[in-house]
Amino acid sequence: MASINKKHQFNLGYFVTVFLVLTAIQMWLGYRPVAQIPYSEFQSLLAERQIAEVVVTENRIEGKFLTPRDGKEYFNTLRVDPNFAAELDKAGVKFSGAKESNFVTNLLSWIVPVLVFFGLWMLVFRKIAEKQGFGGLMNVGKSKAKIYVETDIGVSFDDVAGVDEAKMELEEIVSFLKDQEKYGKLGAHVPKGILLVGPPGTGKTLLARAVAGEAKVPFFSISGSEFVEMFVGVGAARVRDLFDQARKSAPCIIFIDELDALGRARSAVGGFGGHDEKEQTLNQLLSELDGFDPRAGIVLLAATNRPEILDPALLRAGRFDRQVVVDRPDKSGRAAIVKVHMRKITLGPDADPEKIAGITPGFTGADLANLVNEAAIFATRRGGVKVTLADFTEAVERIVAGSEKKSRLLNPEERERVAYHEMGHALVASSLPGSDPVHKVSIIPRSIGALGYTLQRPTEDRFLITTGELKNRMAVLLAGRAAEDITFGEISTGAADDLAKVTDIARQIVTRFGMSEEVGQTVLEDKRSSYLGDTMLNVSPRDYSEETAREVDIAMRKLIDDAYGQAKRVLKKRAKDLKKGAQMLLDQETLTPDEFPALKQAVSPKAAQQPSIKAKMSG
Repeated sequence: MASINKKHQFNLGYFVTVFLVLTAIQMWLGYRPVAQIPYSEFQSLLAERQIAEVVVTENRIEGKFLTPRDGKEYFNTLRVDPNFAAELDKAGVKFSGAKESNFVTNLLSWIVPVLVFFGLWMLVFRKIAEKQGFGGLMNVGKSKAKIYVETDIGVSFDDVAGVDEAKMELEEIVSFLKDQEKYGKLGAHVPKGILLVGPPGTGKTLLARAVAGEAKVPFFSISGSEFVEMFVGVGAARVRDLFDQARKSAPCIIFIDELDALGRARSAVGGFGGHDEKEQTLNQLLSELDGFDPRAGIVLLAATNRPEILDPALLRAGRFDRQVVVDRPDKSGRAAIVKVHMRKITLGPDADPEKIAGITPGFTGADLANLVNEAAIFATRRGGVKVTLADFTEAVERIVAGSEKKSRLLNPEERERVAYHEMGHALVASSLPGSDPVHKVSIIPRSIGALGYTLQRPTEDRFLITTGELKNRMAVLLAGRAAEDITFGEISTGAADDLAKVTDIARQIVTRFGMSEEVGQTVLEDKRSSYLGDTMLNVSPRDYSEETAREVDIAMRKLIDDAYGQAKRVLKKRAKDLKKGAQMLLDQETLTPDEFPALKQAVSPKAAQQPSIKAKMSG
């Protein structure tokens, strides 16, 4: 394929040669012998009527002899001023015109503007064009892959923690690149392509760089979005150029980040414009994957957090043979990741990675790196010498709940309502089994729009939740509104966020988990998220009847009403604690279980899957 491409490359030398040949042919065909005569001789011939015809220009006279002279039929002469010519003729002087040479001036008049324009292009326009993504027109088909040699990478598997299973699978790639003959003895070869799949921030790019660092081979890194630009055919040309560079540098690693930008599933309808250009780029990538031999030592790594939208042709055997899931780390993985990032800061004696991992379930590697940095900032802000566990706790609250807004002043009535609302969440959470232990209750407004919040801290990772635990979660979420109803005899808009979460849990209980007796054990809605770990609703047509939809609505309403009733019963039993705790919140603004023992878990806790502010009073 490389030889074919070279034959079709644009060659400026060929163009110049053809142009010169055509010009020479034209000059030869139009050539005729012309006599160059003095102007005085022209006047004599004119007087003797030996001139057949003339063509007069400003400085020149061209014409034809009546009778050819010395085998030449045409003549050419330079004009002389008529008055001056008459004087010269009277004096008997032979004279002729001469054209002043302006070659240098004419040449400069052409070259100087070109040089000025070229200089402006180099200094100004070229930089602007490169920023816009279409730089030099002769280089649009060149790959933008950044080549990192061994010394530039500086990353090894020791710098990657919390994804041990993924590292084990990629260690085979390193082993192959170091000792290809070992695998060749039994006829085995490395997979052509390895796709790293997982949520954002889990370390997919870091893993790819670590593979190159361990194998000590060149590392070609490019984003999928860099292949496609405004020019048709550029993406396919860049794919070809990238693989050509890789073949020359083998053994090496090609890493394509954000593969979904390039490998999105093709439409059944013919594409137009940019859509068609993306399909051409994808087709070229598929062709290159089929065309290169993995025994040459080229390993293709790619990363995406949206595998569900990739084209099936990319994922078939023989292209991306292996998919490596890089998921959110568990507790031990989070502790290992925190240890890696703690190397750069000065720690206090109580900054235990295991404790930090316990309060950060659901955090990715990028989240934990940000957490360590935020903790160091908190320690610096308070003038501390070392980063303590309290700084990490403050950083968790900052990331999850947002920064405090102490300048947001509430009137006394609103402040009291917020205090009862948050204390209601905390007391019900400490009373029901399966709820996360309460870590802190605050009525200090936060930047996310919450006028107060109740922070619950899980103690372990959980992957299964029972029906009772889900219903207790709903009761905890509705406890804030229940506390308002019991204390003030009316409810407010502060529970809007709680109601949205309760409704979502109730819908999943009925339509996804089959936990409702009224509707039965049927799945009426598809799973809403995949590797992204988000809660975005996928819009899909409803495939059940109106009668079933009514049963779903009734079952959801019953679940929410039962949870609300349960929350009110718990709070009525603990009315004294509710009043005392709300008063302490009004005085101190923030409470912990150590300051108010009534918040300590009264039953054996079971943690939830991920940390969050289980209940907050929104403004």
